[in-house]
Parts: sequence; structure tokens; C-alpha cells
Amino acid sequence: MSRGIAYALASAVLFGMSTPLAKSLVTDISPLLLAGLLYMGSGLGLLLLLVGRRLSAPHAFSIALPKRAEWAWLAGAVFSGGVMGPVALMCGLAAIAASTASLLLNLEAVFTALLAWFLFRENFDRRIVIGMIAIVSGGALLAWTPGAWGGGSLGPALVAAACLCWAVDNNLTRKASAGDATLIAGVKGFVAGAVNLSLALLLGHRMPAFSVVAGAAGVGFLGYGVSLALFVLALRHLGSARAGAYFSVAPFFGATLAVLFQGDVVTWQLIAAGSLMLAGVYLHISEPHDHLHAHERQEHTHSHVHDEHHRHAHDFVWGGHEPHTHAHMHQPFVHAHPHYPDVHHRHPH
Repeated sequence: MSRGIAYALASAVLFGMSTPLAKSLVTDISPLLLAGLLYMGSGLGLLLLLVGRRLSAPHAFSIALPKRAEWAWLAGAVFSGGVMGPVALMCGLAAIAASTASLLLNLEAVFTALLAWFLFRENFDRRIVIGMIAIVSGGALLAWTPGAWGGGSLGPALVAAACLCWAVDNNLTRKASAGDATLIAGVKGFVAGAVNLSLALLLGHRMPAFSVVAGAAGVGFLGYGVSLALFVLALRHLGSARAGAYFSVAPFFGATLAVLFQGDVVTWQLIAAGSLMLAGVYLHISEPHDHLHAHERQEHTHSHVHDEHHRHAHDFVWGGHEPHTHAHMHQPFVHAHPHYPDVHHRHPH
């Protein structure tokens, strides 16, 4: 299995678990304040992980910083996905049932793919489109509950708006995905958390009990922080549309965990949804995208091993340890092999 697929599925597991937990917290705290605590827990937790990496291996520690131009993309991603998105979601969760929210969250994959294909020109074919439709349909079927839609509520529109914000975030983050995933996710979480917390406190919202703050921070660290860092890695390896499609299986993981650990019954919805998602994932995994393509001259920094795309010399003493991180140059060359639209294969077709 591609590492990118594993990263995307692991990210989906963590985020899928965070949604019902956030729903349980929103009854005790304002949506704006909860969004701030979730993202602050995410940002602080990941930045502390970076400090831990530095202290545990001071001589081997290296970090891939985004390029100067990529910080602009990252700033847009922070505003869209870290400030606007979570506020819209928390307000939506306060107005509608969790099942309805789970159904609507599948729109993120649809919006992400549409923006990636038609705005950012990421390559796709009929097989990828059918696979994405199958995955999203499985999520919709799994979350569907008759009568869950409330008349006249703005909740569905707010959750849909959150999905659009995150779709913009996903595509902008892809532009900077060669940088250190923990750093990118940590910066996004810390900035978004600080903005939302400041707004909440300025509007007069009071901090809840320490147990609620700790719970929100824990949910944010795993469901938003670690999940986001994994998703950045998936973006690096797969591109926006494919990573978003794999990520949209999150509701299935949540339902499966409920069956295994909470005694929920196996329903026809779970079986049918699982079959649709499995078919969609298979279509993506078995994508036969193999053609002659040209690599242009490129210089960037990211963690890598010395595969066929990284056969470069080193201008420093290298002890043979892999993976490692440093600025390196890719010389132009042409070859053919199966590939995804990863950080080295964003060529036109």
C-alpha cells in the first residue's frame, strides 16, 4: 500500500472519532470558544512534539521549512480551514443532529476534488471520479437518518460552508505540503486557536471547567492536530482530490469502532456503505496511471530517501541515514512509471 494512502486513512480514523466527541462538548461551551480550544490543543500539542524531537535528537534534528512563496498559501489555508471552517462547523453542530452533520461532512471530499480538478488543474480520469462518487455515497448512506433534517435551520448550510472552507484549505495546503507536516499542522492549529479564542473572550464567553478544557484540547490534538499532520503527508504523496477521497471514509471507521467497542449492531447501512467505500478505494488504489513524463529542474526541501527521484550528491558529510531532510536539487529528466500527483509529479497532461 502506498504510504500516502496509509496516511490518509489514518487521518480519517482520527478525525472520524473527533466529530461525535466535539458534538458532546458543544452542549457545555460556545461553538466559537470550542473551536478555539480544539485548534489550540492541536497547535500546542504538535509544537511540543517538535520541541521533543529537537531535544531527543539534537544532532539529527532537521526541519523542512516552507519556501517564502508557500507561506502565502499556508496563510490562506489557516484563515479558510483554521478560522472560518471550525467556527462554521461548531455553529452547525449546535443546530442539527450529529447524524445530519456526519452526512454533510462528506461534502468536503466533493468540494476538495472539484477545486483540485477544475481550479488547480490536478489530473483525473473516469476511474478516479467513479471511485470518489462510490466513497462519498457510502459515507452519505452510512450517516443518513430519516427525519434528521430540521425545517428552516441554518445548521446544514453552516456545515456545508465549513466543508467548502476545508476544501479550500486542502488545496492551498497542498501547495506547501513538501514542508514539515508537524510544523505546518502545528502553525495552522496555533494561529487558528489563538484567533478563535481571542474572539470568544472579547465577545464575553467564559472559559469552562478545567476538565472541559482538557477534554477539548485532547480531542483537538488527536482529531485535528495529528490527523492534520497525517493529511499533509497524504497531500504530499497523493494530491488533493485523492487524499480527500480517502479521508472521506472517516464515518465508516467511526461506525466500525462503535460496533467493535460499544456493542452497536451491524446494520444493512454499514454493510452497504462499507461495500461502496471498499469499491471506491479499490478503484483508486488500482489506478493504472503510468506514462512517459518529464521532470523539470526543481529545488526544494523535504524528508526523503534516495529513490529514483533523489539520486543527488551531498555537499555535506552524510552518514547514510535515511530518511533525511535537506535542500536538494532535481535535474531535468524523462521517464515512465506508475505515479500519483505527488510533490514530484504535478505535471500537465
